[in-house]
Amino acid sequence: MIEITDLSKSFGEIEALHEASFTVAEGEFVALIGPSGCGKSTLLNMVSGLMQPTSGTIRYDGVVVEEINTRVGYMTQNETLLPWRSVADNISVPLEIRGMPKAARRSAIDQIIEMVGLTGFAAHYPSQLSGGMRKRVQLARTLVYEPETLLMDEPFGSLDPLLKLVVQEELLRIWEHSRKTVLYVTHDLGEAISLADRVIVFTRRPATISAIFTIDLPRPRDIGVLRGTPAFATLYEHLWEALRGEVVV
Repeated sequence: MIEITDLSKSFGEIEALHEASFTVAEGEFVALIGPSGCGKSTLLNMVSGLMQPTSGTIRYDGVVVEEINTRVGYMTQNETLLPWRSVADNISVPLEIRGMPKAARRSAIDQIIEMVGLTGFAAHYPSQLSGGMRKRVQLARTLVYEPETLLMDEPFGSLDPLLKLVVQEELLRIWEHSRKTVLYVTHDLGEAISLADRVIVFTRRPATISAIFTIDLPRPRDIGVLRGTPAFATLYEHLWEALRGEVVV
């Protein structure tokens, strides 16, 4: 679904990303991990068409990305809910932009609210919700117009560890049902192993790909159980060894 070839991006004299190449298959969940400032978010911006590469190419479903990619949904780490809108009205935003009729919007919103576990909260405002529930609203808003691919930039990074596990479980449940293609940026090794089919490791800036790990753990996954297994511990150790030299000075 996504083919990245010799991708580089510079900002003036600063090269963020240097000749990265990898592919993401349809329905695959791929995590990107590496030091802060190594170009992971920049890569998502280029896949979405919000930013153009300095050199190299990105192909989405065989077509070079040269403008906004309307076939992807993008969930960032920043909270972007509109405080004056209810849960339902926040989720409605992308459907309104696309001109969907009101009745069809209502049906789609009701379905997605149930999917993400927010039944009974449609009329609530962001200030009335917990941090985890607000993240669910953001996820619902990303999913409601049914993008083929999800680009996720540390979407749960601001949550406390226990709440983060709950929302990760929720994302896995939804993904198991939909099997959308996912490109997921994280700094959390445990999160990458728990969620992904493959983990791509980036070096410090200018970032290159130093390793690609296949996460050969059975699905569906119970994250709480998974993290206590020897297989998880082994993968965690190998990932940390690949990253240690990039983040420890």
